[in-house]
Amino acid sequence: MKTAQEYEASLRELKLNIFMFGEKVENPVDHPVIRPSMNSVAKTYELAFDPRYESLMTATSSLTGKKINRFTHLHQSTADLINKVKMQRLLGQKTASCFQRCVGMDAFNAVDSTSFEMDRDLGTQYHQRFRNFMRYVQEEDLTVDGAMTDPKGDRGLRPFQQADPDLYMRVVKRDKDGIIVRGAKCHQTGALNSHEILVMPTINLGEQDQDYAISFALPSDADGILYIYGRQSCDTRKLEGGTLDVGNCRYGGHESLVVFEDVFVPWERVFMCGEYQYAGMMVERFAGYHRQSYGGCKVGVGDVLIGAAAMAAEYNGAAKASHIKDKLVEMIHLNETLYSCGIACSSQGDATASGTYLIDLMLANVCKLNITRFPYEIARLAEDIAGGLMVTMPSEKDLRHPQIGPYVEKYLKGISSVPTEYRMRIMRLIENMTLGAAAVGYRTESLHGAGSPQAQRIMIARQANMEQKKEFARILAGIEEEH
Repeated sequence: MKTAQEYEASLRELKLNIFMFGEKVENPVDHPVIRPSMNSVAKTYELAFDPRYESLMTATSSLTGKKINRFTHLHQSTADLINKVKMQRLLGQKTASCFQRCVGMDAFNAVDSTSFEMDRDLGTQYHQRFRNFMRYVQEEDLTVDGAMTDPKGDRGLRPFQQADPDLYMRVVKRDKDGIIVRGAKCHQTGALNSHEILVMPTINLGEQDQDYAISFALPSDADGILYIYGRQSCDTRKLEGGTLDVGNCRYGGHESLVVFEDVFVPWERVFMCGEYQYAGMMVERFAGYHRQSYGGCKVGVGDVLIGAAAMAAEYNGAAKASHIKDKLVEMIHLNETLYSCGIACSSQGDATASGTYLIDLMLANVCKLNITRFPYEIARLAEDIAGGLMVTMPSEKDLRHPQIGPYVEKYLKGISSVPTEYRMRIMRLIENMTLGAAAVGYRTESLHGAGSPQAQRIMIARQANMEQKKEFARILAGIEEEH
């Protein structure tokens, strides 16, 4: 397994083609806007060596028998699925941000079981290629960007119907050595902090969409891959040099638009190429795993936000007010409900044909549909408890200013026993998590990450077995006899 220091060193060896704010980024590792997101990923390596968290952060590889970081593991039991959620909650508590390795982990498990069933049914040779890739990932303890979301263009048209065929990732050429692909992947969490990219199709596909039924893996600095960094609210505060106004002093997340401009993929790295019948399976399984993930990571971040709200109440001198206590209890109730959903879909998982365990898809989608709502209410209550000062405070530079700093210190004071700066820091942390850069990984990602609310509703309807429910009613109403 890699240490956090070895992980950072490995990123410095990558030659990524990155643009941010219209300029090329030559050193992403030390860039002040990107660095907090790298620190979050590094935490996944650091905690794997902490004896307190060994059972959560590590696993025994089913491929090599070696001890590995759990983020590179293929789930072998419901205990693995449950420990995954517990691990994600832990990291949410430690970083209060997106730690970015979940997407790759969820992609591993979806591609593993899907490629096995493709080979079994069609006689293809994808699964062994994928297992070879997984051995490499585990041996090197790599961070992998799971890349599913295509730009999609006109949502009313199928991929093959688009005016611009590149709005879904596609194969443009095949030969004896490999394939050439073109297209883009949007909203790619942690792409700049990843060693590899694992691409999957983004929707269920039909026969005319065969060129879009594609899954493969490549080094993140492969020729022809371009990264365009995504903006976040308040992101330029990271360029100001201080720590107070950014809210979260050390950690963060990021997303990128990743462009593939006629990129070559050798056949040994191709895990689906034209088997459109299995695109839906891969998408459905990946989405299920990732919706399970949110029952861990969002809950851990929620723990921090609840703690910050409680601290704000204390610093404001309002902690004993009954309505504050009620709001904190409601935040805890909502957060633990989300965690219950993550644990439930994990405990009810079952083995796929490849031996990799899959969560209960119905409960995973229920988990994610709740996550499209509850974090918004938790954030609203945190803002309510914090008060308006959270969004009207002067800056850190004002606090440090020799002339006006004393006024900030004097008039932004809460309870007399707590320094004004502490109160300001907690307010900024709440702002960061509900409105600022971290809100990408908590509020908006809770809505659209792992699929929009409608995607979960579609899956819930599909998994519900309504005919069986009707039968229960008919029997009990005396309309028919029980079989």
